[in-house]
Amino acid sequence: MRVDDKVEVIEKEEIKYLHFPKQEVLGNKRDKHDRYLNLRRAMILGNLEHEKVKIVFADDQGSKKVETTVWGITEKSVILKQSMVIPLERVISIN
Repeated sequence: MRVDDKVEVIEKEEIKYLHFPKQEVLGNKRDKHDRYLNLRRAMILGNLEHEKVKIVFADDQGSKKVETTVWGITEKSVILKQSMVIPLERVISIN
């Protein structure tokens, strides 16, 4: 999936109102592996340095971007500050 030309910037508190399809947004194993490594790096920065990262992800309406702290990752989810959750398969990029 390519990032839409227009990515909507949202606040992390809005994530709980979004609907996420189950389809994976990344097409190959390398991209998925890189996503996982970038999320681990973001989690370490979030837990040790309280650094925020920009996460681009897709809900059922298109691409969104949020700047937030990553507190944890599981097999299926990215856990953000204030217990907001983004399904792992919907994350496009982490900066």
